[in-house]
Amino acid sequence: MSFDLVFFAAMVPAVILTGLAKGGFSGLGLLSLPLMALVVSPVTAAAIMLPLLIAQDVVSVWSYRRDFDRRNLATLAPGALLGILAGYLLAAKVSDAAVVLAVGLISVGFALRRMLTDGKKPAVATQANWSAGGLWGFLCGFTSMVAHAGGPPFQIYVMPQKLPPAVFVGTGAIFFAAMNWVKLIPYLALGQLNGQNLMASAALLPFAIAATFAGVWLVRRVPAERFYGIVYWLLLLVGLKLVFDGVRDLHLLG
Repeated sequence: MSFDLVFFAAMVPAVILTGLAKGGFSGLGLLSLPLMALVVSPVTAAAIMLPLLIAQDVVSVWSYRRDFDRRNLATLAPGALLGILAGYLLAAKVSDAAVVLAVGLISVGFALRRMLTDGKKPAVATQANWSAGGLWGFLCGFTSMVAHAGGPPFQIYVMPQKLPPAVFVGTGAIFFAAMNWVKLIPYLALGQLNGQNLMASAALLPFAIAATFAGVWLVRRVPAERFYGIVYWLLLLVGLKLVFDGVRDLHLLG
């Protein structure tokens, strides 16, 4: 891995997208790994990104430390831990492409349904509950571990509750911060956090922190209705990207 102009041309935009996602515009972070994979392997990209995510979590959790929903965290956490464990144990047996395709199809279907129906009749806000939280928490943990795609399952579970934007973002910030610390254990066990990758993380850290602060600043200034409209569009676009990636990779595997 060479720290040259090509490396930073791909890595810096990827880190900025992740920072904006951590700041509140969930979904943008899923576009980061494909960018990074242009110059390093996906496994290396994920290893470089994890310390940056943890550093960004410090900013996002501190910024939203008073804005989060405890019941959502409680209902999501048990399933997420099981999902991370399952992802670690089954990583060698489960096709990443199939997981990516499934998450993409669910995301596209959910976003289209919400976008097509919200304007016709007022949707009743849902409530956090243990059964749905356990299912979507498991999917968050599993997809985050095997395909780095934990955002869409979280959005699908929490967005229909129509929480205030700051509470929605803060809940996600705390939830994914905890997951990233847990994921350190399997990443260390897999030997992915080596000296060279950590050097790359350190070189990209200033961009990661600055972008996270920018995301926090933007979220607090966007009206709630517009915020959720933006997030639905991001979920749709990211879902389409995941569907494309999953179909392409399954075709290559076939």
